[in-house]
Amino acid sequence: MSEIRTLRNYIDGEFVDAKDGRTLPVVDPTTGEVYASSPLSGAADVDAAMAAAAAAFPVWRDSTPSTRQKLLLKIADAVEARADELVEAECRDTGKPRAVTRTEEIVPMVDQLRFFAGAARLLEGKAAGEYMEGLTSIIRREPIGVCAQVAPWNYPMMTAVWKFAPAIAAGNTVVLKPSDTTPASTVLLAGIVGDVLKELDLPAAVLNVVCGDRNTGQLMVEHPVPAMAAITGSVRAGIQVAESAAKDVKRVHLELGGKAPVVVFGDADIAQAVEGITTAGFFNAGQDCTAATRVLVHESVHDEFVAALAEAAAGVRTGGIDEEGVLFGPLNNVHQLAQVSGFVDRLPPHAKVEAGGHRVGEQGYFYAPTVVSGLEQEDEIIQNEVFGPVITVQSFTDEDQAVEWANGVDYALASSVWTKDHARAMRMSKRLDFGCVWINTHMILVAEMPHGGYKKSGYGKDLSAYGFEDYTRIKHVMTSL
Repeated sequence: MSEIRTLRNYIDGEFVDAKDGRTLPVVDPTTGEVYASSPLSGAADVDAAMAAAAAAFPVWRDSTPSTRQKLLLKIADAVEARADELVEAECRDTGKPRAVTRTEEIVPMVDQLRFFAGAARLLEGKAAGEYMEGLTSIIRREPIGVCAQVAPWNYPMMTAVWKFAPAIAAGNTVVLKPSDTTPASTVLLAGIVGDVLKELDLPAAVLNVVCGDRNTGQLMVEHPVPAMAAITGSVRAGIQVAESAAKDVKRVHLELGGKAPVVVFGDADIAQAVEGITTAGFFNAGQDCTAATRVLVHESVHDEFVAALAEAAAGVRTGGIDEEGVLFGPLNNVHQLAQVSGFVDRLPPHAKVEAGGHRVGEQGYFYAPTVVSGLEQEDEIIQNEVFGPVITVQSFTDEDQAVEWANGVDYALASSVWTKDHARAMRMSKRLDFGCVWINTHMILVAEMPHGGYKKSGYGKDLSAYGFEDYTRIKHVMTSL
């Protein structure tokens, strides 16, 4: 057995252990074996990180936009230069295919860092104006303060960037907690950012990383120092964060679960739809809150579509980090494997497994690409987020029924419509109650456009100028003339 690697917190520019020495095991999901340990941070560790971030905030708040831009551009260059290390850390924690991780995560991460570097130069208020005789008003847009941020295990490396980049671009300081199952790439990112901060002679505690479990996250959110709490995670976790933050009226930014409807009309290009949905449904083992895993197909093409989708699923491969031709790796952890398996094992009698529906191998947490048809709107697997490589298919009769079923879940993050009818696409984009509607594509994200939903999918936006503004506050200044 290889030596267990030790990961550490990153506080005020230094790598440190938890003050009481407690640790958590970190498991390689391709084998199910422990390969590393990370700190199980407690109150003393959170106190230290918050104190460091609070001390750094006045200096960072008063830095110029050009300084913040320079920092983020240099971080982007450093991420690009150290891509091999970041990919290695990410793949070891998640089991993702190495080639896919480099192209689909490193490349957009670098682009997002450079986008927020540009956004830093656009932090401005409203020009002065007189709205009452003898008085001039000015609007200042300011950073909020220390931000407590919690990242998930499905995209630990990229989500860390989504969290800290807009926050520090706006002049905030950050204490970030990665998931307890995927801390490695975030700890490495913290060191990379720290090196750049030191190079530029900027406060070391602009970004701090504290590892731990859900109790650590709760300590961060309930701590008196942060002015804002931001989380990407489950609905359960988001509700807990909102409840905790309410105790001292912190601002809250929640990007939670999803159950994206994928509405395929009879006039759609079936081959194009199947290809796009297969990729968007199984990518990252379906562990994506926007994954194309809830398909609604018009009855006129239902059978043709299901047959084609099942055939496509049978051709999708799951496997190890360096295996050729692999679209996705394992589920993240043993609990997630049990959750996904449970949904399939509990399918109602009217459901039909068209492809997959089983674990792959005895080692690690691999699950076969799965297609299930014959489902009804109130079925558990339709109403709840599976977060695995399982695509469900329902048959609808008309546009109104498609809208009713698409909107008939608690989630409202993302959706897509597949049709050649432009007017129908426009009607559907208005009627679908989701934060994003894709037309004849699915799961494409760009730095310039917002990502975020409604209902139990949370509130607040990641990416874009809207995400940047979420990390600012507005102040009115009025002067007597």
